[in-house]
Amino acid sequence: MTTYTAITFAPVQGFIEKSRKLRDLYGASLILSYLSQQLVLEAEKTTEVISPALANVHKGMPNRILLKGEFSPTQIQETLLSAWKGILQECRTWIEAKLPDYKYHWEREWTNWGNHTWEFFWGEGDSIQQAMDNLETRKLSRGWTAVNWIGESSSLTGTDAIAFPGLGAEDRNPQNRQWTKEKNEIKTFYHSLACVLENRPQEAEPEGKFFALNEKLSIPELVKRLVTLPEIAHNLEMSKLESFSEIYRSSEAKNDSGKGRWTGWFMGDGDEVGKHLKELAKKENGDDEIKKFSQAMRHWGKEFNRDFPKEIGRVVYAGGDDFLGVIYREKDQEAITAKQAFAWLSKLPEEWQKHKQQIGLSVGFVWAGSSVPQRDILQHCREAEKLAKSSGRGRVTIRIVFNSGQYVQWTCPWDYLDILTKYQDREHESNWSHVYQDLAQLESRRAFNIDKNTFTEKFIIEFFDIYFPGEGKQFLNYESAKHIVGFSEEDESFDRAKTTIDWISNLIKVGWHLCSNT
Repeated sequence: MTTYTAITFAPVQGFIEKSRKLRDLYGASLILSYLSQQLVLEAEKTTEVISPALANVHKGMPNRILLKGEFSPTQIQETLLSAWKGILQECRTWIEAKLPDYKYHWEREWTNWGNHTWEFFWGEGDSIQQAMDNLETRKLSRGWTAVNWIGESSSLTGTDAIAFPGLGAEDRNPQNRQWTKEKNEIKTFYHSLACVLENRPQEAEPEGKFFALNEKLSIPELVKRLVTLPEIAHNLEMSKLESFSEIYRSSEAKNDSGKGRWTGWFMGDGDEVGKHLKELAKKENGDDEIKKFSQAMRHWGKEFNRDFPKEIGRVVYAGGDDFLGVIYREKDQEAITAKQAFAWLSKLPEEWQKHKQQIGLSVGFVWAGSSVPQRDILQHCREAEKLAKSSGRGRVTIRIVFNSGQYVQWTCPWDYLDILTKYQDREHESNWSHVYQDLAQLESRRAFNIDKNTFTEKFIIEFFDIYFPGEGKQFLNYESAKHIVGFSEEDESFDRAKTTIDWISNLIKVGWHLCSNT
């Protein structure tokens, strides 16, 4: 009887989201893809790999693997840990070779991270569906996470221990540790390492290409930065970064008038891919159908990454049915505008259709102020993408995040996103300030407030029709309104009315920030 094996490992999103620089995101993506690729290459020796396709393409390798044949938990663990420990070994020895004057006590800590960073999940069955279901069941049981017993923490996670030569020294004890002395040692070490990475003399001041002046990183965070070095990537046979540039969001960049730069971040995922794979598996030639699907999505991800217009940003990773990218311009160029970001976003469904597979797309798009931390932006992206899926799939949630941390958001199906281009004010121009100010006035007077005894969305629909001529009728038809707004059949009339009012209000607020000339 044929046996199928399904494999994945974790943490993935957590590993990606613990980042401050764009370089961290690339490093995390490269590591995850590398680990997946090593599992696939090892599995190819004794099984038939159904998914993912293109094992020779390292970038964007998905971390969900489906095999025809047996691949034991012992084989998975040995392959995964061997690949990860190889990365750690390469990075640790590189540092020690470049900075030989330090006395290093940290080898045991690197070993601990080598053993305890990842957990894997494995499912097996007589069919593809059984293997996938078995995998999902096993994923409900989670394993060990790192604990920082000493108490000092990296500047990214706030919990994991800072990586420096004294880490793991026998004389380090919470009761008698001299923090001031240790703090100076850490500062000196990161200054020295930054100078080596930037090819500067030790007495020089680093530019901050690899580390900010106040950064203190844990071992995994340090590794994410180091794997983006061509030398280390070459030694590991890992994909190299090409024409890399960090994101400049501060007011020091060109023509920013001291305000800092806004940037766009997008996170997308195919809708119900697991369900689609199970449907393909039911077919007579299910194995081949899944292979074709995987090849199509991997090719799409590769081309999406390769052909993304570099003048407006770049893709961090594109694993086929999921991807992450950023809309920005380099420091010496004009800042990207919200209108330009929206123009790109509105064409994304057309780009998605190029893979010719019958799956939809949900995206979280975040337009973020210059002072919003990158790790917060990634969390906003994740939340926005989840909201797009939970609102009916085949949608985009646009979230405008201000420097204060507050935000406004709006979720819309892709086939109605062009509503933002249909706005016109009473002078038949596209000045969004008119509708924005009118909305603010009406909301301050509680014109759209409703209660369960006397409620109707008619007033806001009529208001909407003034600025979007002829579009109000879309909300008077139940099926049309349900599709656009995203309410469910179980919602009562009051809930549907409130959801419609909120949807139109949020459209205006988001539209003003994305499409306004002011």
